Amino acid sequence: MNRILILDCGSQFTQLIARRIREASVYCEIHPAARGTDLDFIRSFDPKGIILSGGPNSVFEPGAPTVDPKILDLGPPVFGICYGMQLIAQLSGGKATPAQEREYGRAELSVKKNDGLFAGFEPDSRVIVWASHGDRLETPPPHFRVTATSGNAPVAGMQHDTKPIYGVLFHPEVAHTPRGGEILHNFLFDICGCTPDWTPGHFIDQEIGRIRTLVGPEGRAICGLSGGVDSTVAAALVHRAIGNRLTCVFVDHGLLRRGEREQVEHTFRAHLGMDLRVVDATHRFLKELKDIEDPEEKRRRIGHTFIDVFEDAARHVEGNVGFLVQGTLYPDVIESTSAKGGPSATIKTHHNVGGLRPNLPWKLIEPLRELFKDEVRQVGRELALPDEIVGRHPFPGPGLAIRVLGPVNEDRLDLLRRVDAIYLEEIRAAGLYDQIWQAFAVLLPIKSVGVMGDGRTYDHVVALRAVTSRDGMTADWYPFPPEVLGRISNRIINEVRGVNRVAYDVSSKPPATIEWE
Repeated sequence: MNRILILDCGSQFTQLIARRIREASVYCEIHPAARGTDLDFIRSFDPKGIILSGGPNSVFEPGAPTVDPKILDLGPPVFGICYGMQLIAQLSGGKATPAQEREYGRAELSVKKNDGLFAGFEPDSRVIVWASHGDRLETPPPHFRVTATSGNAPVAGMQHDTKPIYGVLFHPEVAHTPRGGEILHNFLFDICGCTPDWTPGHFIDQEIGRIRTLVGPEGRAICGLSGGVDSTVAAALVHRAIGNRLTCVFVDHGLLRRGEREQVEHTFRAHLGMDLRVVDATHRFLKELKDIEDPEEKRRRIGHTFIDVFEDAARHVEGNVGFLVQGTLYPDVIESTSAKGGPSATIKTHHNVGGLRPNLPWKLIEPLRELFKDEVRQVGRELALPDEIVGRHPFPGPGLAIRVLGPVNEDRLDLLRRVDAIYLEEIRAAGLYDQIWQAFAVLLPIKSVGVMGDGRTYDHVVALRAVTSRDGMTADWYPFPPEVLGRISNRIINEVRGVNRVAYDVSSKPPATIEWE
């Protein structure tokens, strides 16, 4: 197999390592550092190389992430990044200690050896890197040599004398390390001998084969279709694998945007030719959400109710349905389950991951579970899906329930629908829709004083959110031309009775998430 194993020690940048590797057309997976104590798992994974990520701990702290020392003798090259390098040093008889001065942000690296990770670099050259560490090595462990230093790190890079074991005390995966791509390229292709063969076409062929084997020659599946790119690509993949033994179920949970149900039905029936069942479960969902304000509880109830509705729908499908197809993506898994149980923090529960009801009556098929959003779009294009689906902005499964902050009811949902429709209409009119990764409105749980027609008002406040992103893991707010924002605000306040103030969200991810709940 041509793949890389990333063992996550808790770094905020671990997902970026995976991004950079996949951008080089090499498949990789992230698993918690604890899997590094299971040598049988590593042997069965059969990686071309192993990367130990950074992390917030000190390697000498009790309970800090660690791996089996024998991992260094299994054969595949090992590359430690920041904490990962210090862990390699500790496993090899070295010692990390707290630095008198921490090194965070931009740092200047002096390259001592222009081979291995630094092949192609000029000897004794100085390059800019991004550092994030409070510990350091004074000397390399036995049988290692120094390959790079920095102002605060006598060992900013190291390499074993005879084994393919490498480490750096900075982050080559981030954009702020300009030549980080070269370092990763050297590891993937020169050291590990990887082949750049992981493409959308390769992924599709691999998944179709896997799904056919999983479902068998007579098995049937239903797909929870939202109409967005994720669930549609998942449905198209499974349909290509098992044909008309797939039934798609679109649930109108009463939390959709204006005209969304009609748009999804039209697009799906016109372009995809699959068995589509539409279920109106508005009353059921709103009853479950009555008086619920906590966002985690909203997601949990929505996730459980979806399963109840799918169960009812499956009873009307011919044959025995044994599988449920979902468009779960890697960011959903990462934010809901801490990078597959690793030491990173859980951000929020996604309705289709941590929000699922226990004891599901079906096995899950999640063909996109290891993909980022931009990779899903590439797969969608390879499957010849129409641009109106592939280029559609993301829309969360819980819908407007997590954009109506506080209690959810018909009146508040209707107000937000009218605001959201104006917002998206103006974005399209300005020719900006395809420049923005996601745009939506949020109804805040507060009111503010205003003045209209020389009279006092005390009405709702809405916030507008628009971000640019590649994969949803990081995002930045979109810099609208002021006249566009002014036009949007003016229309909302004049046309949506009950709103007297419009705010624009200028926070990035991190520290914020894209959705407000």
